[in-house]
Amino acid sequence: MDAAAKARFDLISDNLAEILNPELIESILVEGRNPRVYWGTATTGRPHTGYFVAALKIAQLLASGCEVVVLLADIHAFLDNLKAPLELVENRAKYYRKIITAILESVGVPTEKLEFVLGSSYQKSPDYVMDVYRLSSLVSEHDAKKAGAEIVKQTSNAPLSGLLYPILQVLDEEYLKCDAELGGMDQRKLFAAATEWLPKIGYRKRAHLVTPMVAGLSGGKMSSSEQDSKIDLLDPPETISKKIRKAEAAPKVVEENGVIALVEFILLPAAELKGTKEFRVERREGEPLVYTNIQQLREDYANDVLTPQLLKAAVTAALTSLMAPIQEAYQASPEWQEITLKAYPPPVVEKKQKKVKDKGTRFPGANKQQELPERPKQ
Repeated sequence: MDAAAKARFDLISDNLAEILNPELIESILVEGRNPRVYWGTATTGRPHTGYFVAALKIAQLLASGCEVVVLLADIHAFLDNLKAPLELVENRAKYYRKIITAILESVGVPTEKLEFVLGSSYQKSPDYVMDVYRLSSLVSEHDAKKAGAEIVKQTSNAPLSGLLYPILQVLDEEYLKCDAELGGMDQRKLFAAATEWLPKIGYRKRAHLVTPMVAGLSGGKMSSSEQDSKIDLLDPPETISKKIRKAEAAPKVVEENGVIALVEFILLPAAELKGTKEFRVERREGEPLVYTNIQQLREDYANDVLTPQLLKAAVTAALTSLMAPIQEAYQASPEWQEITLKAYPPPVVEKKQKKVKDKGTRFPGANKQQELPERPKQ
């Protein structure tokens, strides 16, 4: 591999947790071809700050000359234990397209080369459906459950749709004509399944670019369905501040620290993309703390040089600034606001009906029409 191809490969592999079958990417670069990469997202709950991880990686892929396809997986959203009812799926897909474009533009990434594809635009075609049947006949229930274990909601007596979900995602690699798929560490089992399943029906295996998972603000994985774990991309500054203040960040504890994770996986990479890779922590006394890599920050936090209070204040300021263009784009678009109301309608709160107690007829103030019968005259 020559120097130019190696530089492109280094950019493609930067900030990833892992690459499965990297030799497939290397051979494409040696050919001088642009790798075609797809990233899919099921259009379920409202996207949160964790989506910056994929967006920042997409920015690097575009910079390296890759063709990038964003799959708005509307049918997947419905299959995942009915997380998105059919009547809401269409508007949720429109919402996702708006928010993903706004994320990329907020970090200065040109989006005209980005290709958006709606899953239902091809997943109902006769060829695709036949391939679903073909793969379903070759994949066991055990293997389908294992592949989707971390991405499909697991319940007792789960609907059959959850077993179809990973089969559809594997087939998407072929029907989107990609060379690689981008996704989080929670999809690794499915990626491993894809390399095994596709050759069974005569299709080539693909490479997989695996991004790290961002810890949630309450510990564990940041999730659209866990309100306390995430910051919505349209949260106003006061909500961002409140959520970060409440976030779990024990002094000197670096692991499973969602506030540090925001710096590592979002704020530092976003700053680098904008041209200056640094994270500044202002202090009342002394010079500000300036970090250009996460290891410096981790060491200072472990030694209590950087306290939770200082870190939270700096993260709040940096994240609010990063998300400001998304807020501005939303406020300037009545169309987007209308889509949001249709995609995520506010819950209908039913008023409780006041129960009228029947106290009978022998109490003060009873209905005078229900008078007691007169006593017979003596």
